[in-house]
Amino acid sequence: MKIDCVGGGPASLYLAILAKLREPAHEVTVHERHAAGTSYGWGVTYWPDLLADLYDHDPDSARLIEEQSVCWRGGFAYVGDRTTAHDGDPGHAIGRHRLRTILADRARDLGVRLEFGREIGSVAELPGAHLVVAGDGAHSGLRTAHAAQFGTRVTTGANRFIWLGTTRVFTAFTFAFVETEHGWIWCYAYGFSDEHSTCVVECSEATWTALGFDRLGNAETLRLLEKYFAGLLDGHALLGRKDIESHAQWQAFPTVTNTAWSHGNLALIGDAAHTTHYSIGAGTTLALRDAMGLARALGSAAGPPDVPAALAAYERERRRALLPVQSAARHSAQWYENLPRYLALEPHQMFALLGQRHSPLLPYVPPQLYFHLDQAVGRLQALRWLKQRLGPRLARTLQSRRAADRA
Repeated sequence: MKIDCVGGGPASLYLAILAKLREPAHEVTVHERHAAGTSYGWGVTYWPDLLADLYDHDPDSARLIEEQSVCWRGGFAYVGDRTTAHDGDPGHAIGRHRLRTILADRARDLGVRLEFGREIGSVAELPGAHLVVAGDGAHSGLRTAHAAQFGTRVTTGANRFIWLGTTRVFTAFTFAFVETEHGWIWCYAYGFSDEHSTCVVECSEATWTALGFDRLGNAETLRLLEKYFAGLLDGHALLGRKDIESHAQWQAFPTVTNTAWSHGNLALIGDAAHTTHYSIGAGTTLALRDAMGLARALGSAAGPPDVPAALAAYERERRRALLPVQSAARHSAQWYENLPRYLALEPHQMFALLGQRHSPLLPYVPPQLYFHLDQAVGRLQALRWLKQRLGPRLARTLQSRRAADRA
């Protein structure tokens, strides 16, 4: 079987690895438009359950990923001049470049062909391929060329964010909320190596414009953000992308959905198929699990793969798995878009609701009341069960009533 993966990110590389492990005779090529060794972004997060899945599918690459990751537990939140800590579950982070290097080296060792510096704009450029996998990101060119067939829909969030690095190494997941003369601005920070951390900064569109970020260049943006987060950074610098000098990479988050994940022999994987808001830290995990799902679907047949049937099975499995994650991401994004609603709480209360931001019921209950109810529910098993069963149903009812009132 001839498989061409377009895009050299974790989804494409891991699919190439798994396809070769299942059938060494497959002819697998990964096409990356950037030059070899080029990688943008800072660190990515994942959780212990993903690591277990990686060991199940390819222990060799899993061992290297674990060895070159950092592990942290719990977190801190700085709200103005107030601080609170939370002892939470352990998490992992690894540099995006390091992750891609591990996967690329492993794929090459297995006989995968890696091609760099060429952009694939059409399936027609890959003659003879039994399967073409579009793993070229949220702005996928291959998907865009067939947007009508995929039923692609892209909606953008209300807030602005920028993905940065810093030389301060955080040993726990850290949040900082800073009040400026034009509203609140906040960041999420976590270490991913012995030298660097990721620092994602976010604010409302109104605050972004009023602070002048829509007009500032890259260097000026970094210096102003360093001023606002001086207490958090403790004298360390913020770092932007080295290939960009003139402008800062502020974005409004694009939520990508598709009514179909395949068209002919072209399949979507990772961010090309779906995106989930960065505040839940699931993008890389979902991309790798897409690769596991597609490889499993292709390898389930006794003879040569029935590509249409495999793609249909892959889509069914991954859509089901994505539903709770997409719901959590949607509510998480809305929590930050309505941040002023929670800022009057004490820091420990706000941090507790930050951990509950995936709840569909939270937007409909006064924050102070929700905090106390959640504390009570946490102490009683019967109430926990009731919350899990009735919470989403009650939230849908309240949402419907709110929509009817607007109409």
